[in-house]
Amino acid sequence: MEEMIAIRNLTKRFGAITAVDHVSFAVGRGEILGFLGPNGAGKSTTMKMLAGFLAPSSGSAAVCGFDVQQQPIQAKSQLGYLPEGASAYPDMTPRGFLGFVAAIRGFDGAERAKRIAIAVERANLQDVLEQPIDTLSKGFKRRVGLAQALIHDPKVLVLDEPTDGLDPNQKFEVRRLIEAMAADKAIVVSTHILEEVEAACTRVIIIAGGRVVADGTPAGLAARDPIHNAVLLRLDPSAAEVARAKLGALDGVKAVDTVENGAGLLVRPVDGRSLVAEIGALARSEPWRVSELRVEHGRLETVFRQITGGLPMPAAA
Repeated sequence: MEEMIAIRNLTKRFGAITAVDHVSFAVGRGEILGFLGPNGAGKSTTMKMLAGFLAPSSGSAAVCGFDVQQQPIQAKSQLGYLPEGASAYPDMTPRGFLGFVAAIRGFDGAERAKRIAIAVERANLQDVLEQPIDTLSKGFKRRVGLAQALIHDPKVLVLDEPTDGLDPNQKFEVRRLIEAMAADKAIVVSTHILEEVEAACTRVIIIAGGRVVADGTPAGLAARDPIHNAVLLRLDPSAAEVARAKLGALDGVKAVDTVENGAGLLVRPVDGRSLVAEIGALARSEPWRVSELRVEHGRLETVFRQITGGLPMPAAA
């Protein structure tokens, strides 16, 4: 896989505060990376250094092989960046603002018009093109910011909270757009909405205390949830104690918890292994009157809280 983003030992200090602490990772073509972390973890600071908005205290960041500090023009020509709370000139219309951005990017004449039209269609801005940006809703302002990040069709996209302020339909459209563009780009998405990460991202990095604490696929990280592949049985409460003992004796069972006031048993496996076949066979052979048998799946939210909950966060810079 072609490496489009390369971050090596990236560090940023603000006086005595280390906001980003020797962070290293790479993102290849075709990857959609969900970049997660609690508030103050160092996400936005890392993305600002990648985009060239902040100079690192040490380490390096490269976009398509161009060092952001040593070759800033070449690196930024390959990068589309949507910062958190991105502002635009409030008296401009979206058409005027996108024309301004396209001109800065070096497009003129028919090519500029073409780039604006494509960005407007992708961000679905047709209905507000001639309104002053200051009069737009938060969601439309966010979509103007997304359009400017796309206007030069960059190979790398860095999007900080791209769906902030959007309604559910608009969020779905942005997710679909990101997925459609991913084949020939490297995309980094920072968001607090974990459902979006699970729906759209091919990989997840979790940062806490300025350091990378987890890196894997959404499914792989979710599988670290203690209840991943646990089996819930709802059954006659009078059979619960016998069932609990027999289920606990199965090979690979870590624990059996009584839930729902004795009307349910949660069978937790060792190392997340699948036990549904064995449990189903046992339940069918016993007179327990099982009304439901369901496999539970791990949740990224639970794993996120486990990984980040006990780590110290740097103070706000």
